[in-house]
Amino acid sequence: MTAAHETDGFVTVRDFFRWAVSRFNAADLAYGHGTDNALDEAAFIVLETLRLPVDRLDPFLDARLTPAERARLASIVDARVATRKPAPYLVGAAYIQGVRFRSDERALIPRSFIGEMLSDGSLGPDAAGLIPDFDAVGSALDIGTGSGCLAILAARLFPNAKVDAVDISAPALELAALNVDDHRLGDRISLFRGDLFEPLGKRRYDVIIANPPYVDAVAMGELPAEFRHEPANALAAGTDGLDVVRRILADAWNHLTPEGGLLCEVGRDGPALEAAYPEVEFLWLDSEASSGEVFWLSADALRPLAAAGGGSRRQAGKRSA
Repeated sequence: MTAAHETDGFVTVRDFFRWAVSRFNAADLAYGHGTDNALDEAAFIVLETLRLPVDRLDPFLDARLTPAERARLASIVDARVATRKPAPYLVGAAYIQGVRFRSDERALIPRSFIGEMLSDGSLGPDAAGLIPDFDAVGSALDIGTGSGCLAILAARLFPNAKVDAVDISAPALELAALNVDDHRLGDRISLFRGDLFEPLGKRRYDVIIANPPYVDAVAMGELPAEFRHEPANALAAGTDGLDVVRRILADAWNHLTPEGGLLCEVGRDGPALEAAYPEVEFLWLDSEASSGEVFWLSADALRPLAAAGGGSRRQAGKRSA
């Protein structure tokens, strides 16, 4: 006989939502995979599990659930507390600016300030003006594509572009292929396995997008349990968090068209990056949820770094351990 579960008397969405919020608050969970508090986390889990619109909880609060739905919700809420797995891994999906992507342990959970910028028009002529004409972008590259989310958002923003997406992880590329297929972009997005620019030969692009690993060694040692479920090689980037970014800066110019540019996310490593490259004028971009965590560098700005092998005059050739 199955033991009684504390949700046995629950019948509505409201019942499960209230219970989930209470469980999450009591468990002192860590967030950061699409939500930043127990209320939003519970709403996301309930709505996505029931395959309802994830931005509309109120209309469904009094809806009565089937026994199968109740069992599924109870199982996922229990797992969120017991395993500390991030919600997107438990429900199999994550969203960037309302766009849904499959998510599982093969790749980092889709989230990026660049994703916001690719969705809200902030790079275009009416805002930053970095890309004067989205229709004129003929090629784009996503370095470290993971789930493929940024490559897909780039293809949506640049309707005439062919998009290449690279990752060193074969499992991540399997997941990316599923997302590309879900969005019916297989004719425009090509996936490559390899280390950064290595599999691309001499290809050049109008836009290069990169959301590389940028967590430093100290921060890696302090990660909450939720983040330890993600692939470590998609997060860790050496002592100062700049190992991968340095390599991107060293080679990006060789893969940009003359009027192209690099859009790169580095989290809170901006001050360390500026200190490492004092001669470079990084253009820092803000999104609705971030300030100074994404930079843009034109091909002209990147050319001296390629000529110097990617190191600054102060640290030429240096790499972190």
